[in-house]
Amino acid sequence: MASITGKTVGGHTYYYLREVARVGGKPKVVSQVYLGKAADIEAAMSGATRLPDAVTHRKFGDLAAVWGMLERLGVGGIVDDVDDVVGERRSDASASVGMYFALAIANRVAAPCSKLAFADWWSTTAGDRMCKLAVSALDHRRFWDAMDVVSDEQLVEIERRIVARMVRSFGLDCSGLVLDMTNFATYIDSGNDRAPIAQRGHAKQKRTDLRLMGLGLVVSTDFGVPLVSHAYAGNRPDVTQFADMVSWEGVERHQLLPVLGDLLGGLRPLGLVVLDELIECPLSVVAVFGVTDLFEGGIGQCH
Repeated sequence: MASITGKTVGGHTYYYLREVARVGGKPKVVSQVYLGKAADIEAAMSGATRLPDAVTHRKFGDLAAVWGMLERLGVGGIVDDVDDVVGERRSDASASVGMYFALAIANRVAAPCSKLAFADWWSTTAGDRMCKLAVSALDHRRFWDAMDVVSDEQLVEIERRIVARMVRSFGLDCSGLVLDMTNFATYIDSGNDRAPIAQRGHAKQKRTDLRLMGLGLVVSTDFGVPLVSHAYAGNRPDVTQFADMVSWEGVERHQLLPVLGDLLGGLRPLGLVVLDELIECPLSVVAVFGVTDLFEGGIGQCH
């Protein structure tokens, strides 16, 4: 039920449109809109106050949620810090390398599209309220310029730092790890030889007409959060990459142990236990830390 209610403050009466509804069996104000003083309402009713000629609708919620998380984890700053270790960014760059990474991530989460189509998508969102960038900064070539600055080694370091901050920020339990590997179809042209990772292979999505890339992920059993990624050519069977991913040498190479070591007081894992049908996965890998009687006490003995 809606009604107009007045509030007197400092000798002036201000009016509100309130809507009251029952919540939990009790009346509660669920909506309140400020209308102004009596003179404001009179002017609006007489036509002195005009409604806008046009309204622009912008997408906000999904992008705001992603951008808030990127800022909380400091993704852009981490990328820029790692980038500065090796070299300076282009002097004519419109934004930092970290900013371009943040923009690309936000797009991939909210509404994936090509870099060529990014500017058109960005114009439909409230992104300009989150970061001010010139239109020229959103040119797809600027994204490629930024990505070309970062080497494979730097990507590994960026991942390590982001994961470390993520684990600490959310208190993720890393005592149990699960690994999965698969491949994805891409739309990279067959004649494009600048992306050697995209190859013809056994397509799990049944898209035999497209080039593939493989991806291995190590995730926490705590909410299934990705901790380590390993991309490989699409023509390589999973079994050729599995041994590298599950060995501690492979995990060290992908920079997971420095994160776990910090969290677990430098305790080095004793090994990996491969289990069938753990949390409904065909094949799972669990990191075991300081297990005394694994098979007698169960996984609950891990610490």
